[in-house]
Amino acid sequence: MDHVSSTPPTPTQSAVRDATRPRPVILRRGEARGELAALSAALIEQLEADGYQLRDDTPVPRLVLNHVTPEQPSPYRRQAQGTFVLTLLALDGAEGVDVRTLYPYLVRSLSNMLLVRVPGAVHLVTLEMGHVVEPDGPDLVARLVSRIEPVASSVLVIDNRFEPDLERELWDGDEHTVALAAAGRRLAEWDLLPAPFPLEDVLSARDLRHVKRLFGIGGLSYGNLSVRKDERRFWMSASGVDKSNLATIGRDMLLVTDYEAEANAMCLSVPPGVEPRRVSVDAIEHWLIYREHPGVGAIIHVHAWLDGVPSTAFTYPCGTYQLGEAVAEEIRKADDPARAVVGLKNHGITATGLDLDDILERIDGKLLNSVPMT
Repeated sequence: MDHVSSTPPTPTQSAVRDATRPRPVILRRGEARGELAALSAALIEQLEADGYQLRDDTPVPRLVLNHVTPEQPSPYRRQAQGTFVLTLLALDGAEGVDVRTLYPYLVRSLSNMLLVRVPGAVHLVTLEMGHVVEPDGPDLVARLVSRIEPVASSVLVIDNRFEPDLERELWDGDEHTVALAAAGRRLAEWDLLPAPFPLEDVLSARDLRHVKRLFGIGGLSYGNLSVRKDERRFWMSASGVDKSNLATIGRDMLLVTDYEAEANAMCLSVPPGVEPRRVSVDAIEHWLIYREHPGVGAIIHVHAWLDGVPSTAFTYPCGTYQLGEAVAEEIRKADDPARAVVGLKNHGITATGLDLDDILERIDGKLLNSVPMT
């Protein structure tokens, strides 16, 4: 896979970079009218100039432009994890339009990003609650594409390869998993939630089942945490588990052993006979940090904020290699990478420490539950 820097390439650079590869395919779905139709056509024209190919007959597109109406934000039911869905709609007025009013449209349409045309501006909203407003102007389309394309071209790392080869003496955990469970209980007391929009309240049961099956979501959670086991391995919380009750090895806590680039999958060692859960989607981010910084003994990610911390430049989707690289680059810049705190734009923070207690003591009482949206 292609490992890009945390500063996303401009559309022109992206086209040069991908010149020798198959052109990514755009699928246009639904009908847009008026100003939204003109904007959609301009976006497609810019994306085609940057190496994309518009086709209406592909089962697994890279990018879907899903045109909907406010009355019927119809979902595009993607067949592959790698398909990025950009939903476009238009609203008659701009008053009262904010992330809280727009987010349900994004969730109902099963989208990665929502583009909303209002008089005088365009709103962009991401699943991570990112919200940007671009005012009208001669360079509007270029500005929109510069925000859409890096996120649309990012690569999810959510596949897991399980090997039932965990050492017998680790089947019930060790001192590191004891520390992980204790830190999970402490985090749970802080009441840090991922978003004020429970998916169950917005999606139909059928669509919720589809999302969970496609992305391996076990439920809503409020971040993740990990602790280094040895030079090459680390324990990490599973996806969608209750952090206050990390108990079972292979289900609640998993031992990450490696990242397999060719298969684009995290490798995990589990006890035999256990039906494992997927590891947290941020495992690739933790793997990159542990690999580069031997002094890092633990990592915690929470959906909260800390004033004054450096932040990634883009709201990359959770579980993408690009988000992992962006965070790792900011960790690299820190005065002490082993004890750093980095903001994930519009999403939360990732903190490294000598151990889990070191991180919790440094951030306790300093976190803001509301993440600023820019």
